[in-house]
Amino acid sequence: MGNQLHAQFRALADPTRLAVVERLLRGAATVSELAKPFDMALAPFMKHLSVLERSGVITSKKVGRIRICAINPKAMARIEDWFSDRRALWESRLNALE
Repeated sequence: MGNQLHAQFRALADPTRLAVVERLLRGAATVSELAKPFDMALAPFMKHLSVLERSGVITSKKVGRIRICAINPKAMARIEDWFSDRRALWESRLNALE
């Protein structure tokens, strides 16, 4: 497994970061919108976003004074491909058992 994919799975392993990704799957959002449901100060929340961004799972851009985050579709496709490859392998193994 590549370093990038490993970093992405590690980023998604945290419940807060996974919840952020779940939210972003519905569309881009500001940092304030993303932080609102969490009972934590902004600084620790920003660390979560930083992990997601460094791993390539999300992207962000600054528009004026507002930072907007979005899912990185290429990263999601790579993760999905990894799961699809494993699913195909296990399906073929299960079919061989029958």
